[in-house]
Amino acid sequence: MQTNNLLHKKFNIDLPIWSVVAPLISVLIFLTSTEPLSGLWAAVMAISLISVVLSAVHHAEVVAHRVGEPFGTLILALSITIIEVSLIVSIMLTEGIQGSTLARDTVFAAIMIILTGIIGICLLVGGFRYKEQVFMKQGVSASLVAITAIALLTLVLPNYTTSKAGPFYSNSQMIFVAIICLVIYLGFVFVQAIRHRDYFLPEGDASLDEETHAPPPSNATTVSSLLLLLLALAMVVMLSKKLSPVIENIVVNIGAPKSLVGIIIAAVILLPEGMAALRAARKNRLQTSLNLALGSALASIGLTIPAVAIVTYFTGFTVTLGIDAKSTLMLMLSLFIVSLSFSSGRTNILQGIVLLVIFASYLFTTIVP
Repeated sequence: MQTNNLLHKKFNIDLPIWSVVAPLISVLIFLTSTEPLSGLWAAVMAISLISVVLSAVHHAEVVAHRVGEPFGTLILALSITIIEVSLIVSIMLTEGIQGSTLARDTVFAAIMIILTGIIGICLLVGGFRYKEQVFMKQGVSASLVAITAIALLTLVLPNYTTSKAGPFYSNSQMIFVAIICLVIYLGFVFVQAIRHRDYFLPEGDASLDEETHAPPPSNATTVSSLLLLLLALAMVVMLSKKLSPVIENIVVNIGAPKSLVGIIIAAVILLPEGMAALRAARKNRLQTSLNLALGSALASIGLTIPAVAIVTYFTGFTVTLGIDAKSTLMLMLSLFIVSLSFSSGRTNILQGIVLLVIFASYLFTTIVP
């Protein structure tokens, strides 16, 4: 606290000291680590990873508060997606052919975690505390339209194309789908941030952002948070890459499918976003929760697939994109239930329960196929 007060008095920077120290400690841990990691050192690195993830979301929220809604949730979604894209690409370049399914597994896991896990717990907690919660149907509908299109084009369509045998896209198909993903995502950002910004603001007070009663951070605080956010994002990538072999060994030792690695990576990456969405739902700000969750799901596919396409084009890697029949069924069921849940503009506890049951089914059938 004393250090925090000194920062505020001398530089007009008002940030919790833990959010400043966590990224710096993670740099020290990363630089002093040696391979292979011992069990104790891996545990220390995992704790550091979680702390730096929490630091990243705090600084993203500081910047988001400064720019207001819906730009704030957009910044947070993009920050999390940058982590995901960087991690997937770095592991792909390291593992080569062995990492051919990582992008598919991680993207699919991110979609399922967001649509059924994060949204499910938000609806459950919000419904338990407030019975019903309301949101802007137009914004959620726009998000779901874009997510459905990109998800099916990237994860399901490869199973039915014939230019290349198997659940793969040819180079030309990969480039085409990457362009489509960018077009849909950029179109969504244009609608969310400019054309129909009111669709993504709290109903009944579209002119004000949800944190309008709280004073915005100073310029010094915002710039400091932005720099610390960039450092935290970089360290999340570095620490996750160091820990990925340990995670893979654990998965192999327990006899679980390798796709579980993608779920673990996606869960770590989405931890800050999930916490932010849950915190908003607990405060009866479901619109912010949905902006975070659905925006992150869309960014996860819309930016990851083009990045993977660039890597495959220049390296010659073959990336497996098509999901199997069981995963296709789970994806379609999740999109269908989420669409029904948001069709009325009001949510209750039952919708949260159903989504969490689907999420549990997804996890169980992944471990016990």
